[in-house]
Amino acid sequence: MDVPPRLFDRALLIERRRRADKVGAETFLLDRVAADLAERLTAVQRRFELAVDLGTPGAALANALMKSGQIGRLIVCEPLAERRSGALRVAGDEEAIPFAPGTLDLVVSALALQWVNDLPGTLVQIRRALKADGLLLAALIGGDTLIELRESFAAAEEEIAGGASPRVSPFLDVRTMGSLLQRAGFALPVTDSDRIVVRYAQLSDLLNDLRRMGATNVLVERQSTMMKRAILARAADHYAERFADPDGKIRATFEVISILGWSPHESQQKPLRPGSARTRLADALGAAEQSAGDKARPPGRS
Repeated sequence: MDVPPRLFDRALLIERRRRADKVGAETFLLDRVAADLAERLTAVQRRFELAVDLGTPGAALANALMKSGQIGRLIVCEPLAERRSGALRVAGDEEAIPFAPGTLDLVVSALALQWVNDLPGTLVQIRRALKADGLLLAALIGGDTLIELRESFAAAEEEIAGGASPRVSPFLDVRTMGSLLQRAGFALPVTDSDRIVVRYAQLSDLLNDLRRMGATNVLVERQSTMMKRAILARAADHYAERFADPDGKIRATFEVISILGWSPHESQQKPLRPGSARTRLADALGAAEQSAGDKARPPGRS
């Protein structure tokens, strides 16, 4: 059995989240995503008796879900679950979900699954833990997140150090997420993305927000030494030159990918079998039908 590569230092991720809590976590992005997921859930128009908030840092998502009135009992499952209040708490890891097969009606997660080393494996675990016709609703960071920061650091390190080191995590795109949901066995998968642009007075303000989100570099292959001041200063110059608005403020892009998938159930809609259509495509398009053997003549020729 192939072992997936270990991209993220999850122990370091937990420590940086704990540190962010101590200094005062920055939650503007998480608050927005939590509100969006709660709104998406209302469109489902169903009550979920047993739900799990999986891996979400902070309490924004749990609070939004409990206000919806669609949740019977909510379990918060994440490594720092002891910091929460108002919900049943389980200290657990997204990479080893501690729930028996077929026990959950709903799994939700906000801005957590992008740090999982084996995301396909985690999706399979979630699908198995869901009851038939149970729902997964989640949001995670997408591949265009902090593209400005990535390009600015790469340019600065190329100039000063002769090569770039990994500083921004590699995240997935919408198409790949849809494929992973299907591979994990989810029915009726839906994925979409939203780009949120935040403006800062200077690069140091963006980096400070990332620290207070607990979202700084946790790549296993990250550079172990401190960043040189010259690289940081040159990166700030590149950022201001390439990604600043006329008023001098710089832009930072956060891409959020939302995913939805159902645990299979016989009551769900299924695609029609090939050849079972009752209406011809030519009729629907109002076009004349040609047999497969007829060759279309080029325009202007007889």
